[in-house]
Amino acid sequence: MTTTPPATEESSTRSLLRHVRLSSADVVAAGGVAAVGVAFLLSPDHIEDGPILCPFRGLTGLPCPGCGLTRSWVYGAHGWWRESFSANPFGLVALAAVVTFVVLVVVRRARRLPPPSLDKMLRHPVAIGLGAIWLVYGLIRLVLAI
Repeated sequence: MTTTPPATEESSTRSLLRHVRLSSADVVAAGGVAAVGVAFLLSPDHIEDGPILCPFRGLTGLPCPGCGLTRSWVYGAHGWWRESFSANPFGLVALAAVVTFVVLVVVRRARRLPPPSLDKMLRHPVAIGLGAIWLVYGLIRLVLAI
């Protein structure tokens, strides 16, 4: 008579980890959760007092298309919509897109479906159009700052 030893907690954890594969969508979603979490943790009362994080602006004194996104996310996370839009109009769009993407990844994982394809999402005409509009906005803002 042969008996199999009872599965230990360690062996079942190892078995589970062997079957979990992280996709690029999972990693991006985790980064999105971290970024949104930081936006909630930072105080909108003092966000203007922080250092300039943009290397382009630090070197040239001119704004890049992404300048103001951090402030916009912090303001947006705290419901300061006017200030968020003023810091960078695309901040609220990006924040909503990240939250939507995280929810999509979590729901698909919970239903044991494959995560969404980042490549397909970024090649979608809406994503390409928003990216183009964002770059035109950045170019106009750069020209006006000169």
